[in-house]
Amino acid sequence: LKLEMPAINLDGEVAVLATVPEVVQSLKSCAVTWQKLISRVLEEELKKVPQGNGALAEIDLWREKNAALSALTEQIKLPEVQKVLEILQEAESEFTGDLQIVLSDLTKHHMEAQDNVKFLSTLERHLKNLSAGPGADVLSSTIPSLLNALRMVWIMSRHYNKDELMVPLLERISWEISARARQVVDLQTLFRQDIAAAKMKVTEAKATLEHWKKCYFNTCIQVEESGSERYWKFDVKRLFEKTDYMASICQELLDVFQVVTEELYNIFIPELTTVTENPKVIAELRREVNIIMSPMEDLTFDPFSMESAHDWALVMEEFREDVMVEIIKQIFVQNLKAPPVYKNHPRVAGAISWCRSLFRRIQHAIVRFQEVEDLLATERGKEVKQIYLQVAKKMKEYEDQKYCQWRERTEHMLPLLLKDTLLASSATEEPVTTRKSICFTLNFSPEIQEIIIETKYMEQLGLPVPEMARYVALQEDKYLRYTSKLKTMLARYHKLMEMMNEAETKLLDDYVQELWRILKAGHKRLTWKSVGIGEFIVQCTQTIGKLELLVHQIHNISEDISNKLRSIESTNLFKFPHSKKGGKLPGAKEFFDDVKCEQVKDVEHMVRKYSAIPQLLIEVEGRVTNTKSGKSPKLASYYAYWEHRIYQVLTQLIVKNLQAFNAAVLANVPLFQIEAVLSVPEVTLQPNASEIEKMTLQAIQDCVGVTKRFVRWMHGSCIECPPQHVKEGEVVTFSFYSDVSQSPLIAEQAVLITQNVHELLASLDTGLNQWRRYDPVWKSDKGAVLERLAAEKPACVIFEEHLQFYMKVAQEVTQRTLIKDEQFIRLQLAPLASAVQENAKSWVMSLGKLLNELAREELFRLQDEIQVGVLSL
Repeated sequence: LKLEMPAINLDGEVAVLATVPEVVQSLKSCAVTWQKLISRVLEEELKKVPQGNGALAEIDLWREKNAALSALTEQIKLPEVQKVLEILQEAESEFTGDLQIVLSDLTKHHMEAQDNVKFLSTLERHLKNLSAGPGADVLSSTIPSLLNALRMVWIMSRHYNKDELMVPLLERISWEISARARQVVDLQTLFRQDIAAAKMKVTEAKATLEHWKKCYFNTCIQVEESGSERYWKFDVKRLFEKTDYMASICQELLDVFQVVTEELYNIFIPELTTVTENPKVIAELRREVNIIMSPMEDLTFDPFSMESAHDWALVMEEFREDVMVEIIKQIFVQNLKAPPVYKNHPRVAGAISWCRSLFRRIQHAIVRFQEVEDLLATERGKEVKQIYLQVAKKMKEYEDQKYCQWRERTEHMLPLLLKDTLLASSATEEPVTTRKSICFTLNFSPEIQEIIIETKYMEQLGLPVPEMARYVALQEDKYLRYTSKLKTMLARYHKLMEMMNEAETKLLDDYVQELWRILKAGHKRLTWKSVGIGEFIVQCTQTIGKLELLVHQIHNISEDISNKLRSIESTNLFKFPHSKKGGKLPGAKEFFDDVKCEQVKDVEHMVRKYSAIPQLLIEVEGRVTNTKSGKSPKLASYYAYWEHRIYQVLTQLIVKNLQAFNAAVLANVPLFQIEAVLSVPEVTLQPNASEIEKMTLQAIQDCVGVTKRFVRWMHGSCIECPPQHVKEGEVVTFSFYSDVSQSPLIAEQAVLITQNVHELLASLDTGLNQWRRYDPVWKSDKGAVLERLAAEKPACVIFEEHLQFYMKVAQEVTQRTLIKDEQFIRLQLAPLASAVQENAKSWVMSLGKLLNELAREELFRLQDEIQVGVLSL
């Protein structure tokens, strides 16, 4: 495009040239030509539309507009053109105004094209990726980046911030995305590919279409949050109607693959392989699956076109119905051996119900096929109809076979089952008396209940049932009542038998035998056809109730006896006296005397509890035999049981108390005190070790001797044995002492205590060796030592050494620890220390007295010598 320049010479001033008519007329003619050219170009450029459906075509359009308008704009800016315009304006030509309007439009449209090219160029890289980028990952990352760039264009551009330009651009982007999806999902080749790869392509295409919509709405939110005055409130239907439709088609294709891969290939073929080893069956399944898939491969229309929505819906409907028939067939074949039944349905009627439900489903599919005109008349329709008829025939044969087998078995088994006795038992013919010897169980076959349920459901299915089965089914409530009451009764029986120990079972043997006699009627005589079942249950329940009452009464009495025995067993036979005021402990003899005193009191309480036991056993005798003799033969074993229990309790009583006493001996808690004394010439304990060991042994014997107060019962009774006169003046009382004292546990504890006490006393005696180093204080013969010193008259330094030694001893003993606690004995060393100190002081006094006497003698001797010397002078 080139502006035609005037042929006249324009050299000179503008004002001068504007006054020349020939110049002005020539320039007007030229300007008219320019105006027509610019108007024509503007008109042509405004009419132009993008050449293609993609967004890149819109960028190319604006670039073309910008190139054309830029060419004219640059020429307008030339000096020659500008001078022409100035001359015409100076001449005040009428035409100048029209030309200026055209030039103004040129400038406006040029600036718009230039601005649009600048901003749309920022989108070009993203649009190229969208158009030809490799792989779904590129598309997924491009879409948000593209929309973010569009958001910036919307905010900054002076022209693409209006719906009139932005909406068509977004439509083109939407078309580009849908074109890529259509390119990936080509149904002509899709179903010929590997199923996993095809499924992946459809999944990626659907994800891209949905991702486009999701990113768009996210960008709408970002535009609103950015503070822009103009929001993205575009026509969503224009932007997403097509992509949403394509996404729905992709989902339906995925459903197709799901059915083919998950339900037909991956499930039925492996399961079918376990049902049949015939490869022809599996090959037939594969062929039928291929028949179902064939319409998808031979489409004569574009499934992604919304204009073909009706045709695609028919194809999908046909596929679903085909798949339904095929799936039902495979479900039927796969589950023939173990059909799934509804909850609470019986096995046979449930299988028939399952078979009928499958038949109704394929029947419904065929009916829907028939509603579509001429669909079953096609080759494929005939194939599907044939499959349907084959399946329906097999289902009917299966139902008939199941029903006939059930009817034959029911007519054969039900009479036999009704002849079963009410109870089954583990009893033998020989009399037994152990508490678990006879175990009765309900002998109601679960097969009877199953027949009842089957019969009800068979009638609901409209199938005829045997008369006996119908009669039994009508009696279901009665059988349920009987079985429930029998279960309750047997539960009470077994609980009652478990409640009794062996002694109680022997005690109540007559009652138990009577109960067994009644129960055996249900084991040997009564059947499920008998008329006396109700009376049998009542009789059993009453007999069990009576025995339960008696057992509870005996248990209450037994608990009283047990409480007394527990009280006896828990008695503390070694109650140690408390320390006196000031924390002073009792002496050894006082300690053991106090223990003995408390023991005597406790034994009296124990004996009173023991003496009350025979009266409680007589009460049991009254409950069981209606006698109160205390020596009923029926209770002989029961008396022996409790006498053995008493022996065990007394043995435990003694063992536990001896163990507690031994623990007290070893514990570092002093219970009594003894003294260390000086019994010249030895340092010893008071009382001495031998006496303490005798006291300990006596305490042990007293503990065991407690059992002498518990007198044994006469054989076969609970009456205490009277004293027996064996010799003249000698009376023997039979007690538990002779048995309890022989217990190895008691002997072991007694030896252990005496050993521990002996070791403790030995340890205390060894500790006194520290005091024995002072033995010169009391072992030396004071008179002989003093006579020798008096005769020798040693120097004063010798006396000083003796005095220092004894004074040191007197001082040291006061600084020693005078109380020593070791295990359960406190050793008082103060008496020993006092005796040593007194002896040391006595030595000091005696030596001082001797020294004084020797000094006086020496003084008198010197005095005499001095007097003799004076006289001699």
